[in-house]
Amino acid sequence: MIVSMKNVHKSFGHTEVLKGIDLEVDQGEVVAIIGASGSGKSTILRIANNLEAVNKGEVWVCDVPVHDPKQANRIHGRVGMVFQQFNLFPHLTAAENVMLALKRVKKKSSADAERVTREVLGKVGMADHWSKYPIQLSGGQQQRVAIARSLALEPQLMLFDEATSALDPELVGEVTSVMRQLAKDGMSMMIVTHEMRFAREIADRVLFIDKGVIVEQGPPSDVFGSPRNERTQRFLSSVFNI
Repeated sequence: MIVSMKNVHKSFGHTEVLKGIDLEVDQGEVVAIIGASGSGKSTILRIANNLEAVNKGEVWVCDVPVHDPKQANRIHGRVGMVFQQFNLFPHLTAAENVMLALKRVKKKSSADAERVTREVLGKVGMADHWSKYPIQLSGGQQQRVAIARSLALEPQLMLFDEATSALDPELVGEVTSVMRQLAKDGMSMMIVTHEMRFAREIADRVLFIDKGVIVEQGPPSDVFGSPRNERTQRFLSSVFNI
């Protein structure tokens, strides 16, 4: 088990965002999380990466008790996260953006950092853009560099928070193709996405969250093909305009 959340509650001020989440992710499993804006999807990922602290409940990620403030920092380097925005340093080249993380987090030598950077940029199809600055890259290319930066740290778990939502439609495919390959390679992943067809294709399991509660979960064929819960049915009807 790479992720385990038990009775997780999270509030921001007086607003309760998560209301008793129970969630498990197996090693090598790809879990897609869907739901309307404000349902708590991104908060789950942020908690898994120790970017938000829970108010109540237990969170275990990569065998680290993230709910324990004294131990939560042990998660550092074990989880990679890719956000909507690419968050690349504009004054650094694609290669330098990746190598910076390797040198600072993994304490790699320049030679080792360069070797790993070449490997991961090649993996995401960006080897030919080694010396380009973010402004010289398309949004899809920038996002692939961001993915490479996370992969360079050799995470046990990858989190994707609407990784394609800031991209023009014609650029979405080049990022989702990288994510498909990661899934084929056996990477454990939690993916928050509004790309329903992509979720249906790539995920081993789909979670539908509504107002801070996991309303329904199961194989994509069940959740998308024959949802049992009326709230899931309404959401999917609105997404697919049926």
